[in-house]
Amino acid sequence: MSRKLRNRFLLIGGVTLIALYLLFGPFQFRDASGRITAQAIAANFTPSRLKKNLSENIKLGLDLRGGSHLILQVQTDDAVRSITAGNLEKARSILQQAGIKFTNITSPALGRIEVDLEDSAQIEDAKARITLDFGPGWTARNEGKRLIFEMKDEEMRDVRERATEQAMRIIEQRINAFGVAEPTIARHGPATGYQILLQLPGVDDPERVKNLIRAESRLELKLVHSGPYPSEEAARQAVGGTVPPDKEILPARERRRDPAAPPVQYYVVEKTPVITGDDLRNAQAVPSQAGGTVYEILFSLRPSGAERFYTATSANIGKNLAIILNNEIKSAPVIRDAIRDEGRIEGDFTKEEAEDLALTLRSGALPARVTYLEERTVGPSLGADSIRQGFAASIAGLAAITIFMLFYYRLSGVNAVIGLVLNLILLLAAMKIVGAVLTLPGIAGVALTIGMAVDANVLIFERIREELRNGKVPASAVALGFERAFTTIFDTNLTTIIAALFLFVFGTGPIRGFAVTLTAGLIANFFTAIFVSRAIFSWVLERQGGRPEALSI
Repeated sequence: MSRKLRNRFLLIGGVTLIALYLLFGPFQFRDASGRITAQAIAANFTPSRLKKNLSENIKLGLDLRGGSHLILQVQTDDAVRSITAGNLEKARSILQQAGIKFTNITSPALGRIEVDLEDSAQIEDAKARITLDFGPGWTARNEGKRLIFEMKDEEMRDVRERATEQAMRIIEQRINAFGVAEPTIARHGPATGYQILLQLPGVDDPERVKNLIRAESRLELKLVHSGPYPSEEAARQAVGGTVPPDKEILPARERRRDPAAPPVQYYVVEKTPVITGDDLRNAQAVPSQAGGTVYEILFSLRPSGAERFYTATSANIGKNLAIILNNEIKSAPVIRDAIRDEGRIEGDFTKEEAEDLALTLRSGALPARVTYLEERTVGPSLGADSIRQGFAASIAGLAAITIFMLFYYRLSGVNAVIGLVLNLILLLAAMKIVGAVLTLPGIAGVALTIGMAVDANVLIFERIREELRNGKVPASAVALGFERAFTTIFDTNLTTIIAALFLFVFGTGPIRGFAVTLTAGLIANFFTAIFVSRAIFSWVLERQGGRPEALSI
């Protein structure tokens, strides 16, 4: 064998071994005592071990593995409403601090705030102060004594877009923390639909995931003014019948582990929280200090929040502090000492409830509610059927092609079959390298790749046959056959890869999986059809003395 040909086969062998290792590795050559033994080496190559490694290296998509498919819509009106409400309070505070009297301040519509002043002479002063705070995203005009502020259309679009992107990030954090392997989280539908596609392979409890996604996690710690009271009316009477603007009445639900406690009690609390969930550094579920199977959430604070917390608790020792979750008081312990950076949320939580709540607290609150537009669940049995049928179809196709190539191209057909098998190995190894997930459309991509690999071989073989009919010797016919088929194969593969690239860029989920599979298969096809097949032909010709008179094709 010539040096050039030997180098080619070394390269082919090296690429093949690496691909096989990627598919069936990793291997362990040492036993439990750390020694390299024949038994430890042999254990790597049992059918069950190879099958297990292969299943771990080639990840299956939702349609093959089973799981949940959800389409969510972010209610972006909530985000606009929240900003409008916040600005309304800002405007009220600005006017009060500036001593500008007003009779009414309302928000009659999304992104619109109206302020009725007592003195029209203060209109421009009020407009300037509030506009400076609202920023360039709002317009301001006046009608008599009424000031009208409206959010600009482009600002409203930005708010909705930011809310959707933020919701995606938070959902991704929650799903990742939940432990779902390789979820698909992407924008879906038209840009103004504010929809999110969520695919969760292997999830057998989609309802828990849905609850986790839509769970609110608004944590606030507020100083208690007075309470508890047996009813909301009693709490209102305790502050003179009208709740002051800087205070509010919140319910405190009974903890289920205390059957003697009334079902609901009410506290009057300060409206401004000492700290909020934004100040959290970490939150985790821990067993309750009271023992039993009850869990609590232990949280720690960032330095800025811890400092405020320390200042507030230092100044209010002996008073109650309400720990409020989603506008409901979970506990209102007495402040015994100044607290700096840690606290507990007590409640009758199960372990699962406490873990989910800690997770939502860590990921932060959603900027807006989400609703579910579509939900589909693919059972594992259906996915197993798809795998079995897809595998059977691929084997049947490969077998039919093998028989045809051997019948029609005789011994040269063996060359094509070797190329096809190597093509499949390289394709799967490439999927492992890029972390692609095999989906049902991906299997279609594999079948299409097999077809294009056969097409490339047919092109080359027919060119060789044509040169042989024109009187060329086999060595010259093989060289001319590969040379003249090269451009056609290159163009075909390149144009298909370009089309697959567009599918990957603009597609989602399974479509992108199809594009990845097809692209990897075409690159592998180019290597096997041109490089590997040519090396095998060269080896056959060399074995026959370099100038054979006939070629089995």
